[in-house]
Amino acid sequence: MYSLFIRPILFLFDPEKVHAFTFSLIRLLNKLGFGTLFKSIYSVNDPKLERECFGIKFPNPVGLAAGFDKEAKLYKELSNFGFGFIEIGTITPKGQAGNPKKRLFRLKEDQALINRMGFNNEGVEEAIKRLRSNRNVIIGGNIGKNKITANQDAVDDYMICFDRLFDHVDYFVVNVSSPNTPNLRELQDKEPLKKLLLQLMQNNHSRKTTKPILLKIAPDLSDDQLMDIIKIVSETKIDGVIATNTTISRSGLSSENKKEVGGLSGKPLGKRSTEVIRFLSKNSNRSFPIIGVGGIHSPEDALEKLHAGASLIQIYTGFIYEGPSLIKKINKAIAKEC
Repeated sequence: MYSLFIRPILFLFDPEKVHAFTFSLIRLLNKLGFGTLFKSIYSVNDPKLERECFGIKFPNPVGLAAGFDKEAKLYKELSNFGFGFIEIGTITPKGQAGNPKKRLFRLKEDQALINRMGFNNEGVEEAIKRLRSNRNVIIGGNIGKNKITANQDAVDDYMICFDRLFDHVDYFVVNVSSPNTPNLRELQDKEPLKKLLLQLMQNNHSRKTTKPILLKIAPDLSDDQLMDIIKIVSETKIDGVIATNTTISRSGLSSENKKEVGGLSGKPLGKRSTEVIRFLSKNSNRSFPIIGVGGIHSPEDALEKLHAGASLIQIYTGFIYEGPSLIKKINKAIAKEC
């Protein structure tokens, strides 16, 4: 139904406006009592789907990637579609408008998106207001720096978000891999990245309890850079890696707007994302959990990520192209393999 009727109508309109409209519609339907119906249709309740990673017990391994519910405005309603966890963000200390519109583009022929949103969000304090009412949704907090913050001061921005969100999220994701904030990816270089993660871990261990810290990496890293990531995870003792963020590559695309600036997500990212997962898993001897994300549009795509070494997976563009039934199909396929 979604692919035949709903998606063709939604895809007639500007993608960012459709995103806002869809949020309003989902919120309204839940207020009218449809949340329970959605849960009954899309959720798969099977003990075989439960996963324990970095000290958290997930009801199933299929999460919603960061970027969809940037500001924690709809995590409760989205969880009714069967997600095992929701990652919010990227959140920055201060609110910022992001990059000028138009900044989100569909590549329909490639089943992909290009975005150059630029960490648009209302800031950490506004997100906290909405997270205070959370009761049972597992939340990841994806954190970044403000655009106006120089790289030499970036640690301060990550620390502010970490401190303020600590009591309101279940795990943290350090985002230094978005291509849409100027010079952000320079923080993936070995020394600045190690410094950032060590300071976050020091803060983490100064508390009575700790929260898992994961690093989200770009798919465009070389093998040598990926080996550096493995060493950094070992040296800093962070809890895991999310592989991968969007790519700046445009290889093999056929859509008219393929040259738009920004990060590419969706089908074309699938192969490279899996390669990165497999490389990290093999060369680290599976010494840390990996959340696999990038190009998951089918149960087969999801299983490929898990077989490559991912412990959990996340979807974003596949959710937009395939609809909420994708979550149920993936969970059923995983349960069948167990």
